[in-house]
Amino acid sequence: MADTFSHEMEQCLISMRKELLDKLTEDNVDFRDMVNSMGIKDSIDVAADDIAFKKMEAINKHEASRLRAIENALARIHNGRYGVCLKCGKKIPEERLRAIPYSVLCFDCKNSEELPGHR
Repeated sequence: MADTFSHEMEQCLISMRKELLDKLTEDNVDFRDMVNSMGIKDSIDVAADDIAFKKMEAINKHEASRLRAIENALARIHNGRYGVCLKCGKKIPEERLRAIPYSVLCFDCKNSEELPGHR
């Protein structure tokens, strides 16, 4: 990858990481506030709280996974492997990396992975 493109993507990934960390921190405050606000409630309130807890937990798992992908992409930039498909070793097109800066697969490998029965 060209140094300027790698630097641009590094800055993009750092910005994404900061936004994600800020969101996770905010969600954790919301989660703590929700727990602290729990008092004596009827069964409908308890069910609503349970749904909110599960939703927040699912969002945090997804965001944590995305954070790992961003961290891995930053590591690949630093070790010179950014933009190389982990499956076939070909260069990942810049337009794909601009769309999803933490992509690890080229278009062809990603498409073949998503086809039924090709995992």
